[in-house]
Amino acid sequence: MSFESYHLTEEAAIVTENIPGPNSLKLLEKQRELEANNRSYPQSIPVAFERALGSIIEDIDGNQYIDFFAGCGVLNLGHNNKDVMADMEKQQKKMIQSLDFPTRNKVDFMEELDASLPDELRGNSKFNFCGPAGTDAIEAALKLAKINTGRHSIISFQGAYHGMTSGALSVTAHLHHRKKVPSLEPGVHFMPYCYCYRCAFGKQPDACRVECAQYVRISLENPCSGIEKPAAIIVEPVQGEGGTIIPKEGFLEELVQIGHDLEIPLIFDEIQSGFYRTGPFFSFENFRAVPDIITISKGLGGIGMPIAMVIYKKNLDTWEKGTHAGTFRGNQLSIAAAASAIRFAKSHHIEKYVKELGKEMLGSLVCIQKKSKFIGEVRGIGMFFGIEYVKNPNSKEPFPEMAQQMRKKCFENGLLVELGGHYSNVVRFLPPLITTPKIVQKAIEIFEKVNNQLERELG
Repeated sequence: MSFESYHLTEEAAIVTENIPGPNSLKLLEKQRELEANNRSYPQSIPVAFERALGSIIEDIDGNQYIDFFAGCGVLNLGHNNKDVMADMEKQQKKMIQSLDFPTRNKVDFMEELDASLPDELRGNSKFNFCGPAGTDAIEAALKLAKINTGRHSIISFQGAYHGMTSGALSVTAHLHHRKKVPSLEPGVHFMPYCYCYRCAFGKQPDACRVECAQYVRISLENPCSGIEKPAAIIVEPVQGEGGTIIPKEGFLEELVQIGHDLEIPLIFDEIQSGFYRTGPFFSFENFRAVPDIITISKGLGGIGMPIAMVIYKKNLDTWEKGTHAGTFRGNQLSIAAAASAIRFAKSHHIEKYVKELGKEMLGSLVCIQKKSKFIGEVRGIGMFFGIEYVKNPNSKEPFPEMAQQMRKKCFENGLLVELGGHYSNVVRFLPPLITTPKIVQKAIEIFEKVNNQLERELG
């Protein structure tokens, strides 16, 4: 499939003498004067954007960047995808806001979404529209589990990121996000995630028996573990902000079995890993594991339109009218964008395209790793990548300073990337799924050049 026409260009172009350019500096200063101190991304990537198309974004000074950040994973079909934009324009002329009243637009979307579910869930699921952000979907999913079980505690995982509202933050593991917020919900227990590069049980992959999953079972079955039977187990099938960590086969499957055996609803957070990011519609479809509840947002809006949903098995549909509400749930423009995005993905065989191009990207990154002093591991599934930097491949001591310099220097050379990881030492690629092979090649060239330069300086 050829996607060249969906992009502004197919390579980066830096035209100003310095990055950020003079016009960006002016807007950044105005933003600093007017906007809250908790703004995040422009403090790490100081730039003011002007326009974007596909995988290319242009700043106010005319510099063009390859966007492998993609709005933190919301632009799965690229900036301003013309097909999705056309369908949105049609809906815009009809209606934009309708609370949770039915519309043909909404019902058509739910039918399209149901047809996209795996066999075990298709025709056996209900959909709940939440507020515009993924964190609200997490709040709704946790509430639904508590209503169904009558229990309050939650099992989450080390490295987890589920959002920044109170309930979602309670099940988010990174201590930086939680500091100075002492009133989070009690009863959350964090278990080791299946992070084979840094196994909590000291196992090598060939000797692993998925002890991390067994530890969850032991903790829940042992009456002296100090952990009450929870309302839910919540887990990212592939950890995103935690560093694009792909669990070993058997981990998710065992969690599902634990949930069934102990009657604990299992929530899969597909907010970042879903909507074809890893190839199939959901990342859990890469494994033999099916949850009871799914949260999805980000890429579902196709081109960055805000939409968040909970998908769950019909037997859990026990909550009453108004139990979880939100004025902006089910925005008709976002629904039209999501429906269009699903149709686009299917008609353009995105799953196959993502798998094939992602495999090529992973191969290129592994080649760079083999010659690198500081890349400890490269992880990738579909178009979801993490490059973990360490000071020494043997000791695996995290090297966050290198990762930070990589983001800075990549930006200055025309490539936007994200950082993550348990130790903030992972460079992450989340390119739009319609990125062309040529754009990938140019991005890899920038990444390799910057990596080599920094290794010479720091080595």
